Amino acid sequence: MKKLIAALALVAPVMLAPVAMAQTQTAQQSKMTTCNKDATGKKGDERKAFMKDCLSNKPAAPAAPATQQDKMKSCNKDATGKKGDDRKAFMKECLKKDK
Repeated sequence: MKKLIAALALVAPVMLAPVAMAQTQTAQQSKMTTCNKDATGKKGDERKAFMKDCLSNKPAAPAAPATQQDKMKSCNKDATGKKGDDRKAFMKECLKKDK
């Protein structure tokens, strides 16, 4: 009797694993469907970044600036009139900040 219980204890998790995997796949598929629907209208790198965040359940990125390129444009605009080492130092600090 003890051997039978021990054998069942070893076999039961193996037999139930496919059921758990099927439920996980269904959740992942559902998440993919929802993210795809929400990504309508986005293209290229913007869509790729959105899908990555959506599928990993991370909070949305801050609104401005969304990309490194946007941050660079903003910092360049703010650095107007600065030259040489002063501009380098300003750009270094500006690009580090989360805007």
